[in-house]
Amino acid sequence: MQKYADYIKRIEIDSLWSGKKHIVWELNRQVNILSGSNGQGKSTILNKVVKGLAAGGEFPSHMLKGVKLEVEPEDAKWIRYDMIRSLDSNLQKTLSEGDGFIRQALTALAGVGGGSLLDIQLYNLQRKFLDYQVKIGNRIIEKLQTGDTDAAQQLSQKKTRFQDIVDDLFSETGKRIIRTENELRFTQIGEMLLPYQLSSGEKQLLVILLTVLVEDNQPYVLFMDEPEVSLHIEWQKRLIDLCLELNPNVQIILTTHSPAVVMNGWVDSVTEVSDITS
Repeated sequence: MQKYADYIKRIEIDSLWSGKKHIVWELNRQVNILSGSNGQGKSTILNKVVKGLAAGGEFPSHMLKGVKLEVEPEDAKWIRYDMIRSLDSNLQKTLSEGDGFIRQALTALAGVGGGSLLDIQLYNLQRKFLDYQVKIGNRIIEKLQTGDTDAAQQLSQKKTRFQDIVDDLFSETGKRIIRTENELRFTQIGEMLLPYQLSSGEKQLLVILLTVLVEDNQPYVLFMDEPEVSLHIEWQKRLIDLCLELNPNVQIILTTHSPAVVMNGWVDSVTEVSDITS
């Protein structure tokens, strides 16, 4: 049976670039923010770790040479994780890697005017959201069959809270989730909108919150590379708190060069690249 880590305690990278920059980053259980100007290696650090986990989260056998992770519990050999990149990710490079799912998604999105990297992420998350609802529904049925109506009601609260959060965040434009639909659909002044018709910032925020929700309270690591791209400042301030609310067991590891994302009480979780470099 695969034993999964609850979180990453330490990241060590022998050489960030051609024999230069030894990285040792001690992490805390909840929130870890790596700050620095462009070109200092923030994204490279995340990319090296994630690339080594690309075989489904197994380590250390799949980690890149020179990249070491310490986790809790120490004998875990797998990590549940997601990586959310900023909007300048290279879609053409992704396609060139021959990902069959990407091509399937592009075919499905062609009829609804989608096709960006964010659209592909949303297409994948729609499927995970449906699976999540089925799992929650089955648990609710089990509780109702035993007469535990309070527990059944609690199981539905996280999805409802997610919908309330999104409605609140999108309230300035009058967009609201259609709650009678299993797939995500929105209404705006009487018109139905698909997620692929949202603005880039709205898509980015929806991708992050959905990614957290569908992990269904499991311990896992969420890597985010400059997630504040396209998010207006009020969303940036709330982003970390909302992720932790939707899954208190997530460990957030993110990079940023925008101080706004660390507001609202997370300043102590910020580490400068220079502080972990020797």
